[in-house]
Amino acid sequence: MKKRQLLNLIDNELLEKLYGFCYARTADSHEGQELCSEILFALVKSANREGELEHPYPFIWQVARNVYADFARHRRQRTEAFYQGDPEEILPLLPAPETEEDWQEPLNTVYRRIAFLTKIYRETMIWFYLDGLSTAEIAKRHNASETAVRQRLFSARKKVRNEVDEMTETCNKPVALDTIEFYMWGQGIVGNNNPWDTCTRQFSKHIIWLCRKKPRSASEIAMQLNVPTLYVEEELDILARGGNGDYGLLRRMDGGKYALNFILFDKDTIETAHGIYTEHLPAVCGILADFIETHREEYLAFPYLNRKIDLNLILWQQMHKIADAFIDNVERILSEQYFPNIEKPARPFSVYAHEANGKMYKNGWDGVSGSHVCGYSTVCMDNIYTAHIRPHFHCGLNLAADAPIQLALRAIDGLAVSALTREEKEPAAKAVEEGYLYRQGDMLYTKILVNDVKDVERMFDITNRLSTGYFDEPSQIIAGKLSELFRKTIPEHLLGEWRFANQLSALPIMESLTDFLIEKGLLIPPADGIGAEGCWMGVAK
Repeated sequence: MKKRQLLNLIDNELLEKLYGFCYARTADSHEGQELCSEILFALVKSANREGELEHPYPFIWQVARNVYADFARHRRQRTEAFYQGDPEEILPLLPAPETEEDWQEPLNTVYRRIAFLTKIYRETMIWFYLDGLSTAEIAKRHNASETAVRQRLFSARKKVRNEVDEMTETCNKPVALDTIEFYMWGQGIVGNNNPWDTCTRQFSKHIIWLCRKKPRSASEIAMQLNVPTLYVEEELDILARGGNGDYGLLRRMDGGKYALNFILFDKDTIETAHGIYTEHLPAVCGILADFIETHREEYLAFPYLNRKIDLNLILWQQMHKIADAFIDNVERILSEQYFPNIEKPARPFSVYAHEANGKMYKNGWDGVSGSHVCGYSTVCMDNIYTAHIRPHFHCGLNLAADAPIQLALRAIDGLAVSALTREEKEPAAKAVEEGYLYRQGDMLYTKILVNDVKDVERMFDITNRLSTGYFDEPSQIIAGKLSELFRKTIPEHLLGEWRFANQLSALPIMESLTDFLIEKGLLIPPADGIGAEGCWMGVAK
């Protein structure tokens, strides 16, 4: 082929290979792009010459190697030109590049070693040896004395020289991080302040895990993970900054170290904490069963707007509050007797987590509201979800665009089946299937619990009585044991977050109490996980 046709061969695939060739032989991506550009420029000049090419691809790679040889020679000459007279400087470690292989291995080894230095030492070496700055200029940039800069250069050179052989071996090993998972929860108003979005990669999780017991520096983490300090420092910045810069999963401490900034229990701790709660469940369940039986008629007397109601739907509505009453009782005793002078963290949203131990408690409570829907000025809807109940919806639902919910609103006083249009019949069938409606004769009625918005403040008054006096004896024992565990396992700077540790400890309670009431026949779960159970609404005309 003619040389003028050479550029027709430079497609995306070849460009990627050329860049890979350059990146492997340079210090960073910017330098790799610079070298790649020079190779392309040389190919363009070759394509403008007359002549034939019998083997175009070998020619392209020969051009690339020639350009790289010139590039490497000029880089070495530039670096030597800026040498400022220290007999122990690092560059004499590199032999003169007779071939590209002679140059590549020692250069890359030293660059890798430099990457493991902490930021201040790495910057000093790069500015001095690669950017050609004087010690006075570096001192001005670091706001330090020239003596301090020289000391950093000496320490960094010594670190590189002593460990370059070791790095030749270790950096050829792949970085293999074992899988580690956290189960994470949040409390408060999320907004843009959710820091767990920064903790999705195994790299992030391992950094957090290393900081959980004591603060660590970037270099300590780098050596533990065999990852260049450069990458650790970048990840530390992200993890400390969090979602909006106000709250991250790590916090900066004195001396350039980073510490855990949220409650994180390992497997042994979380299982111990769960055991402290669950060993007292038989007594708690007995108290709860007696309470429900004593207050059965009061529960049924609440002024719901439904045509008919039953205790099963009411108890499902109350389940989160029932569990919270027990947990809050323990928290009250912890606050009054064990942590009376420790302030809560002042932020709108907090996270807490534990190492995955094979048991994920999926309990939640989501609510939505809307205005001027189906003739009601205000509509508020809530649903809970547990091991036995799937959620109808999550936060953010548009009530005015949900056909089954609109039918449930229209059917509070009864909705004739014959009044449904053809387009409404399928959503109505879905609403029946999901437990929003039930059919009686030719009429549809709302099955989920409905109350007047003005009564919402007293909806949980009966259940809230459980917080005062009913669980005192088991709660006293649990609080005493938890306080010992928390003081032993929570870092001192996080002790103000003991309430989140209590929430983690109490994770099995909702499911355990639900299982107990199901066993006693007081609760009946929906057959396929979704129904009227655990879903309710408040309305106002």
